[in-house]
Amino acid sequence: MSRNAALFAVMCLVWGLTWLPVKVGAAHVPPVFLAAARFSLAGLLMLLWAGRDVGKVPAGAWPRLIVTALLLNTGNYTLLFWGTAHAPSGLAAIVNFATIPIFTLLASRAIAGEPIDGRKLVAIGLGTVGLAFLFATRALGGLSSAQGDPLEALALAAVAAGTLLYCTGAVLARPIAGAMPTLTLAGWQTLIGGIGLTAVSLALEPVTSADLARLMTWPVLPAVIFLIIGGSLMGFTIYMRLLRDWGAFRAGLYAFVSPAIAVAVGVAALSEPFGWSEAVGALLMFGAAAIALKRPGRERA
Repeated sequence: MSRNAALFAVMCLVWGLTWLPVKVGAAHVPPVFLAAARFSLAGLLMLLWAGRDVGKVPAGAWPRLIVTALLLNTGNYTLLFWGTAHAPSGLAAIVNFATIPIFTLLASRAIAGEPIDGRKLVAIGLGTVGLAFLFATRALGGLSSAQGDPLEALALAAVAAGTLLYCTGAVLARPIAGAMPTLTLAGWQTLIGGIGLTAVSLALEPVTSADLARLMTWPVLPAVIFLIIGGSLMGFTIYMRLLRDWGAFRAGLYAFVSPAIAVAVGVAALSEPFGWSEAVGALLMFGAAAIALKRPGRERA
């Protein structure tokens, strides 16, 4: 196995495992508060890691940097952490990872005017049908609805909405992505997003001094540490290297591996339900993501 292939495996494993600490941590502290702690600390560490590059932000880039940070991290992770707290972590991972390529197509069309050809329309349609299968059991009051949280369907819809905000922010960030070092951009976006998450948590959640104390206790502390080191620092660093060495298509294949890991861990560790409807929906959504990620032969050449 090559070094990059080994790194890819580590990245898939880490990002597949991050859903478990989100679920576990959110059972002990408010979910948006948990996200605020993760991204505020991760942002500070990224900027420290950036070193002298921390100030390499063009003056005119700040407005777009702030807006994209609020979309990518504040809006997205407010909905994602709240959704994961009320839905099976494996299904939340499927909704998140598998819809990123599809929502990116839609955001690119709406913002940048990029055309949507027949192949992309098939991807969007297939992904929509896949989502319908994921929600079918809950809508019919079956397996997952009977055993899970009554807010489960709304929670998965929140994860999807958060993913759409993430993709919108990613498209809007493209014009400034080459104007500063990657770690500087990610560090500021993460820290600003963490500040925004803190504001949302204080406004909407009953955060107390006891919640602050729980951040330093089992099992919340190891959950936060894993999310910061594994999910943010390690996963991001590996992904940036693979983008450089492999390109966006091969690096983006984690979207097919990490959700499977998240589902397996959720079923094994938390006894989360996963029936035939969820399996069909997942396969359809992965197929849609594959079509969305696929590039025409001329582009590959």
